[in-house]
Amino acid sequence: MKNKIESFLNERIISINPVSGGCINESKILITESGKSYFVKTNNNSVKDMFFKEADGLYELAKSNTIRVPEVIYTSEDFLLIENILHEKKDKLFWENFGRNFAKLHRYVSGNFGFYEDNYIGSTPQLNIPSSVEKDNWTEFYFNKRLLYQYKLTELNGYADAELRKCFTLLEKKLDRILGNCKAEASLLHGDLWNGNFICDETGQACLIDPAVYYGHREADLAMTKLFGGFDDRFYSAYNEEYGLEEEFEYRENIYKLYHVFNHLNLFGRGYLKQAIGLIKYYL
Repeated sequence: MKNKIESFLNERIISINPVSGGCINESKILITESGKSYFVKTNNNSVKDMFFKEADGLYELAKSNTIRVPEVIYTSEDFLLIENILHEKKDKLFWENFGRNFAKLHRYVSGNFGFYEDNYIGSTPQLNIPSSVEKDNWTEFYFNKRLLYQYKLTELNGYADAELRKCFTLLEKKLDRILGNCKAEASLLHGDLWNGNFICDETGQACLIDPAVYYGHREADLAMTKLFGGFDDRFYSAYNEEYGLEEEFEYRENIYKLYHVFNHLNLFGRGYLKQAIGLIKYYL
């Protein structure tokens, strides 16, 4: 890795410092002899296209010109080299600005649900290429490409007990009632936004990292922000002022949280089984 980066940058790396955090990849900050710093993610066990797909997600978010993402410097099978964003403390306007800019991101739309390529949610494959039916039918896309795919992984991994199987069968019959009345546009989504996937940059603005990009119902992004404690209330108030939410959006939160809880069940084990069943039972 070091030799590849030095050759690409045409200067010597004088310091490599590990960064804590992250459960999928290892992270380091590199300092070059000219004093420039870079952020690099590595994973010797990753599939060969994981970092390329992450880079494509960052490129897509950057195209919206609404909210900052790190600049991609170099991508390979083994590592992803990106701009090192300097962290600053959040000021009193941080959450309001973040909410407004995130709403503006969601106004960046596509004609179809999904994305031009599959990518990853954590280390789990995320299916994005829609069928002819799914490309303009959000309920079909979300069930097939999100819930059903993850549920089948729970069966494959041995986590789908009798209660989960029964509940999921009942949920499938109710999904059109749950999602059928929402006016879902194909908004550009971060795809995996929680407190660990953004930073406050040197200007006091939010910078998004670690995306799992696709185009989908914006409520799916907002539901994920609430899964692990939620964001400051000022974020949601500013978002709603900038881009008002539909009625019953709170009713749909659990169906969108379910995708991520299924993913955590498949990645980290049975500790998430009860939570997954509870989210389904909310609708039964």
